[in-house]
Amino acid sequence: MATPWSRRRFLGTSGGAAAVILGSSAAAGGMALSYSAVAAAADGADEYDALRAKWRDLYLGAGFSPTAEPFKTMLASLGTSAANFRSTMAPASGSLWPDLVYADPDPDLDTESYNFSANMNNSYNRLRTMAEAYSQPGTGLTGDAGLKDAVIAGLDHLYSDVYNENTTQYGNWWNFQIGSPQALTDICVLLYDQLSEAQIANYCKAVDKFLPDSIVGSYTGTSTGANRVDLCRGMILRGIVGKNEAKIRVAVDALTPVFPYVTTGDGFYADGSFVQHTSIPYIGGYGAVLNDGLGRLFALLRGSSWEVNDPNSQLFLDTIESAIAPFIYDGLMMDNVSGRGISRVGGSDHTRAHGVMASIVLLGQGASPEENARWRAMVKGWLQRDYYAPALKNPGMSLVNLSRLQTLMDDTSVKASPEPVQSRVFHNMDRVTHRRRGWGASLSMASQRIAHYEFGNQENFRGFHTGSGWLSWWGDSSGLEQYSDSFWPTVDPYRLPGTTVSKKKLADGEGGNWGNPKPSTAWVGGATDGEFSAVGQHLQGLSSTMYAKKSWFCLDDSIVCLGAGITSADGTAVESVVDNRNLGASGTPALTVDGAAQPKTQGWSHTFDDAKWAHLDGHAGYLFPGGAKFTAVREERTGAWKDINAGGTADAITRRYVTLFTDHGTDPKDATYAYVLLPGASKAATATRAAALPGQLKVLANSGDQQGVQVPTLGVTAVNFWSAGTVGKVHASAPACVLIREDRHGTATICVSDPARQATSLELTWNRRVSSVLSKPSSVTGATTGSSLKLTFGDLSGLAGATQKIKVKLD
Repeated sequence: MATPWSRRRFLGTSGGAAAVILGSSAAAGGMALSYSAVAAAADGADEYDALRAKWRDLYLGAGFSPTAEPFKTMLASLGTSAANFRSTMAPASGSLWPDLVYADPDPDLDTESYNFSANMNNSYNRLRTMAEAYSQPGTGLTGDAGLKDAVIAGLDHLYSDVYNENTTQYGNWWNFQIGSPQALTDICVLLYDQLSEAQIANYCKAVDKFLPDSIVGSYTGTSTGANRVDLCRGMILRGIVGKNEAKIRVAVDALTPVFPYVTTGDGFYADGSFVQHTSIPYIGGYGAVLNDGLGRLFALLRGSSWEVNDPNSQLFLDTIESAIAPFIYDGLMMDNVSGRGISRVGGSDHTRAHGVMASIVLLGQGASPEENARWRAMVKGWLQRDYYAPALKNPGMSLVNLSRLQTLMDDTSVKASPEPVQSRVFHNMDRVTHRRRGWGASLSMASQRIAHYEFGNQENFRGFHTGSGWLSWWGDSSGLEQYSDSFWPTVDPYRLPGTTVSKKKLADGEGGNWGNPKPSTAWVGGATDGEFSAVGQHLQGLSSTMYAKKSWFCLDDSIVCLGAGITSADGTAVESVVDNRNLGASGTPALTVDGAAQPKTQGWSHTFDDAKWAHLDGHAGYLFPGGAKFTAVREERTGAWKDINAGGTADAITRRYVTLFTDHGTDPKDATYAYVLLPGASKAATATRAAALPGQLKVLANSGDQQGVQVPTLGVTAVNFWSAGTVGKVHASAPACVLIREDRHGTATICVSDPARQATSLELTWNRRVSSVLSKPSSVTGATTGSSLKLTFGDLSGLAGATQKIKVKLD
């Protein structure tokens, strides 16, 4: 078999014609059979050898020129890192590097032992970096015998000293069952020809100790969702390296429960929700890991004796458009589905999206031609529109992902698709996305089903109000930096955009390590027709007596935001935050209120008693129906990543903010607010909309019983019924969310949901002449038309808050 170095030299001199995986030709948008996989087959090697060669290319990448940028610089950097690791490696009892001591003086499974097990895992990661530098071209260490010997010496040391069949697991289970086995088996693939049979057997025994077949015997605990895929990856690679067919078969079969949609707990739901750790929306974290893991396993095993051919695997492919794409906007992955990952230094909403985009391109090669074409156009659009932190300039991106995305960008046959006009309510994870051609927004809420936030592993100390109605938004020409530019270590955690919050001081990590605290409230969710949405949250503050009813009506170029029933007995003030914009290190955009420019001085603040509108240059416009009292603040805030994550850096970071908020006072009772967000609107457009607002928007109700609006120009009537009652022309006999849209063709669509999941029956009356019902779901058990429309629903409590759509013909 050809050496790794000679194979890589071939790739470099063949103009990048070879590529990563088996699939269609590069000209057709796929990737050709890689040289190393061809070599394995041509040499008459067995199937395990072919799979090793395939995984090697999936891990290292192919089809790129090592002398072209940015690959040249990345490869040189890889070589520098590997050289540094080699020079500092000093095997000793309890460590392989002096700064990564893994010997735990009191080994157990509590958090004090987590760092020691992480140091073991990181030791394997450093060895993997060294093995990659040995295997890649252009690193300055390609084929370096000394580096290869150092890696093997390190593997033997870790095997004899800590990771072997006689070791008792300690610290974080993940380091023993996922992190270390993955790094170890990757190294075994890269250096397979340089390892002895005895070494391979030893390493396989170590993996078998911590990845026994029983670990995937039941779909429970830590063996679900993304974790299950990671466990299976380790077992499959161990089976390939050790040429153990049974091991591969057990792992492939163990993927089966990952594909079907779930109705509770971890996994993908039919509505596109993805939950991990029982109550955390996690498409940007564990969902991305699952996406990448399955994508690579599909590619690895395609055409082999162990190809993944589960009939439910198409359900997973469907999640690309139903679950993942809605949370990627112009090249960033929205933070409200990334759990505690938002608190990690070095990462951002942009960098989290980069790997996902590459995974989508890879997965497309196993999808239908129509899906593949749509996905490639979608990803190319994201790549082109990300002006702030584009993927192809990400120095931390892996070579394989970078080459995959660069190939797509260079493919002139692919035309980038624009952002869709789409509104989605993910009722199983209390998230909403609202996307327009020029901007996108998302809502983050909490309920008795979904936690306020995630705190664990000493990460995300102050994310406690991210479930309090946090409304995040981005524009196509501004705002992509809002959460990427050191937002989380510097923002006031009590003033996240859109939230209503008691100023009661909370402890770092309030709710406890892995506590996943949830409120007792049930009415959280909404109804959507796919373009507009009505959304509501019965908010209960974390560790607080504060309650509020919050509603959002997501329309064509705006989001109408209402709050009512805001009541607290915490003995502290309660605030509702209209917006809180990150201005970067030195930003001074003009703030205008009712046509008057406000000071740009840092530390300035002012309370406006009866403002009609406000505008922040380069950001958004804000309308206040009927006038409102609010406070505006300009301030510089300083923090460090270590303040919100124990693993963060202590370097001080300062960012500027402009915050608009309503102060409801100390211990308010039934306080309210109302405003309209106009993302990306100019000052002139905001002033014009403010003048026309009384004729364009009618606030039908804003109380603790109902909240509703009517927008005649859009044919929209939307009401959140917190309790039974009548608002305008709409009556509901039980709590419900109702969105009605009349169109120009004489028809209307009525969208109804039961967000609380408690309505065993519902009668809805719309006092509008209706001639006939054109379509209705089975949940509608009766309908009468004429001078009004009366709809009778059966038991809605078992529908998980899903939207029920009825289409009618108007008289």
